[in-house]
Amino acid sequence: MMKVLILGGTTEASALARALAEREIPALFSYAGRVAAPKPQPLPTRIGGFGGADGLADFLATQRITHLVDATHPFAEQMSRHAVAAAEQTGTALIALTRPPWAPQESDRWQRVASIEAAVAALAGAPERVLLAIGRMHLAAFAARPEHHYVLRLVDLPEEAPPLPRHTLTVDRGPFTREGDLALMREHGVERLVCKNAGGAGAAAKLEAARALGIPVLMIDRPALPPRREAHSPDAVLDWLGHRSTTDDGTDRGV
Repeated sequence: MMKVLILGGTTEASALARALAEREIPALFSYAGRVAAPKPQPLPTRIGGFGGADGLADFLATQRITHLVDATHPFAEQMSRHAVAAAEQTGTALIALTRPPWAPQESDRWQRVASIEAAVAALAGAPERVLLAIGRMHLAAFAARPEHHYVLRLVDLPEEAPPLPRHTLTVDRGPFTREGDLALMREHGVERLVCKNAGGAGAAAKLEAARALGIPVLMIDRPALPPRREAHSPDAVLDWLGHRSTTDDGTDRGV
């Protein structure tokens, strides 16, 4: 009997969960637990890590999971690597539900870098007001460039103040709009945007706003991952499962 495990956290994962629940396909939903109030799902849900690739493999085996869907954020590199390893170890069918990456348009002013560390290095120079739209996990790395004033947008209020001597913090949850991000950048006098290439529509508003204002973008490329089957919509995943979808694609939550 088919049983699906969704490694979630994105809006695409939630759309797939709704589609599986509507079709009464046995499935579980897993959150990493990095957001204080994760969105409720129409499937049995667990929150927290598995204990590495071996722990995930044990979970797949004990829960008799037949199909694993990695619908985590494109920068959840460790979890995605664990998913590939655990699927190979247990013989579980695996597909990644991913967003197509963004590509620069003609009027964009992008500088592409390969990693957080490369982004920090690229910020060497005169002080600027920088919109740091990368989430909370890697903020500490930018303390190496204390000359800048960082504008931070986080999903949850952090328990401890970010380790950046000069910063402004806003708490908000996407999807965001072009108009809202234009207002944010104008209000804080943003001179540079740093973001990850998360892809999708819901997180692209900041790029549209930066384009309209002529603000340069420091774009962090996605990490390289082992070869795996990929799909770019819940419909495609349901095709893979043998259950054609009529669900909506939704929009992306991102940073």
